[in-house]
Amino acid sequence: MQTSTLVLLLLILSAAAYRAGRFRSLSLVGGLRGARNLHSLPGYYGLLTALWCAIPSLLILALWHAVDGRIVTQMVVAGMSSETQALPPGQLSLVLNDVRNLVAGAIPPEMASLEVQAAAERYIRLDSLSRLAAAVVCLSIALGVGGAVWLRISPNLRARNRVETIVRGALIACSTIAIFTTVGIVVSVLFEAIRFFQLVPVTEFLFGLQWSPQLAIRADQVGSSGAFGAVPLFTGTLLIAGIAMLVAVPVGLFSAIYLAEYAARRVRAVIKPVLEVLAGIPTVVYGFFAALVVGPMLRQSGEGIGLDVSSESALAAGLVMGIMIIPFVSSLADDMITAVPRSLRDGSYGLGATQSETIRRVVFPAALPGIVGGVLLAISRAIGETMIVVMAAGLGANLTANPLEAVTTVTTQIVTLLVGDQEFDSPKTLAAFALGLVLFLATLSLNIIALHVVRKYREQYE
Repeated sequence: MQTSTLVLLLLILSAAAYRAGRFRSLSLVGGLRGARNLHSLPGYYGLLTALWCAIPSLLILALWHAVDGRIVTQMVVAGMSSETQALPPGQLSLVLNDVRNLVAGAIPPEMASLEVQAAAERYIRLDSLSRLAAAVVCLSIALGVGGAVWLRISPNLRARNRVETIVRGALIACSTIAIFTTVGIVVSVLFEAIRFFQLVPVTEFLFGLQWSPQLAIRADQVGSSGAFGAVPLFTGTLLIAGIAMLVAVPVGLFSAIYLAEYAARRVRAVIKPVLEVLAGIPTVVYGFFAALVVGPMLRQSGEGIGLDVSSESALAAGLVMGIMIIPFVSSLADDMITAVPRSLRDGSYGLGATQSETIRRVVFPAALPGIVGGVLLAISRAIGETMIVVMAAGLGANLTANPLEAVTTVTTQIVTLLVGDQEFDSPKTLAAFALGLVLFLATLSLNIIALHVVRKYREQYE
């Protein structure tokens, strides 16, 4: 039985358990007229039965799928010849990969050896048996636990309290998963970054002015300097993000003020969705637009006034990135401005202030914490953008502050370093994790600064 089919059956059983639990609670008190004699609403009894029917079986199913693949693989290996079992782990992994490809139909049977064909048949048989056993166990648990809870339903059962306890536990579990996921990401990046800094000094990485992570394979190889100075990457990232912010923040903020304070309802109903469509356009489309339209246009305009503009420039990438980020600033700023209490506006008007004065001196300061959050989100989006930079700004790590020249960013180099089959033993590959760590620390610093600003202005209006 397929996992999706089993999950669907468990959901159907849970829905039936909800109806059964609700019906039993009402039948014990003589129907809806006696519902006041129940401790909780009838729906809570049904929900309690459904939760106990679904949660244990789904947990068992998840645990089963976490271990069954490894067990089936070990049983398949145990059925192979002693010579195959004695192979080194790398070669044995290749044999098992052939078995999985044969099972998936990626390779024809005639291309595999007789032992691999026999192992594939054994794998299919054991996997089918495992799926059948999982279905029997999970359905039995769902019926057994759900039936036990159904039999325990009584008018005095505190169904609401138990349901709320289960929901609270689920919320705590989700929060814990999110926390551990974040910690796992940070630890994995930090561990690989430490390995990099054991090979390359931290001072060279943070303050070096040349980035060329090409290591020589032979002693006579040319063009492999192995320089890991990341300053050109940081400069390019700040340059492109700064240009994007110069476009996105004024345009997004002014459009939000217009839509929230000046625009009529019909105008707002048209402009706001059209503006937010920009957020749904794939970044590769922006990259095409920057490479095919904005870049050549800037080059032709520069030639007209005597400037030497590169075909791939930070200005082209920053302008298009700024256009892409406008909806992030505009939407969040609009929400923050409209959330300002009407009483503040009325008080300002009552003192004789004009609409523009009210916006500048009352509405905007009151909405500033939310606007700072929107700008922070936009900055993070700009720092993390890759596709537009690759297509419009190039891959050259040039240390320059000239927006008319080609530059690259931290995220672009991370992608470049990890493209293809890489071994995580060389400084070239490990440098990607060092760049990721620096990017994480920069984003964390931005969050701390934004939190300080939010607290400072929130104290004035609470």
